[in-house]
Amino acid sequence: MDSPEILYMVVPCYNEQAVMRTTAEQLKIKYTSLISSGLISPESRIVFVNDGSADETWEIIRELHSTDPKFFSGIDLAHNRGHQNAVLAGLMTVKDICDMCITMDADLQDDINTIDEMVKKYYEGNQVVYGVRSARDTDTFFKKTTAEGFYKFMTAMGADVIYNHADFRLMSKRVLQELANFKEVNLFLRGMVPLIGFKNCKVYYERHERAAGESKYPLKRMLSFAVNGITSFSTKPLKLITALGLIMSAVSVIAFIWAFITKIAGFTEHGWSSTMCSIWLIGGLQLFCLGIIGEYIGKIYAEVKQRPRFIVAEFLNDTDDNNDKNHT
Repeated sequence: MDSPEILYMVVPCYNEQAVMRTTAEQLKIKYTSLISSGLISPESRIVFVNDGSADETWEIIRELHSTDPKFFSGIDLAHNRGHQNAVLAGLMTVKDICDMCITMDADLQDDINTIDEMVKKYYEGNQVVYGVRSARDTDTFFKKTTAEGFYKFMTAMGADVIYNHADFRLMSKRVLQELANFKEVNLFLRGMVPLIGFKNCKVYYERHERAAGESKYPLKRMLSFAVNGITSFSTKPLKLITALGLIMSAVSVIAFIWAFITKIAGFTEHGWSSTMCSIWLIGGLQLFCLGIIGEYIGKIYAEVKQRPRFIVAEFLNDTDDNNDKNHT
């Protein structure tokens, strides 16, 4: 290593006023240690991305930047765009001013001590370093079961995802430049980054309890995120609908032959229950299949409009005195 390189950390924030100052303090201590040991350049920064928060999150970010501009920068999105868009907004804003970038959430559940190992792996030639949970001891049984099931199901559907990896990762400048070529509106970064390729590795860590505040991913949002991931990276659900249609057609032919034989043999019995059950079963399957098709059509609709995925209202950074108003 000739000289330490510039590390920017992108931290998406949505209504995180309860944890912002604690997170900033812990990250500043970590950055001071990394700079002192010569692992990263003094020009490295921590960038908080405010995703349209309704609380005092952006005011705290402004305060942090004003007090410590050599450590903290801030990006204010024009309105709430969701976690994945907030992460992408940060990455695309800093991709030309850093050598490497780490993304992590603001709740301090990701172990910041893993950053040292990530940076070392980068210097060893890895373009992407994935932070992977070594265990899920802090999760409830329900969350652990559903989360692990999600990764297994995504793999079964043909999506290239890293097991037990969320959005805690390091990416090089080259990877960020290639990520900029991905123009889809329906974002699922856990699936997009592995598609880029390049040399990569994993580092393992234990996830902590949330430092303060409440989780921004209740069950409803987790399910929505899972559906978005599956339909963004796999067409297998559509193929399963085709297979289901063929199976139901075969069952219908068998049922017709059975009905014809019983009619000829004189054993016909008219049953209201069996008829209604059949109608409800077929109707439910049809609606389910239409719902899956509708998910894909909705994604096509969102993609063809080509609306901006995010709009940056303000970028606070001591290396650039201009407050950019960008969209991509």
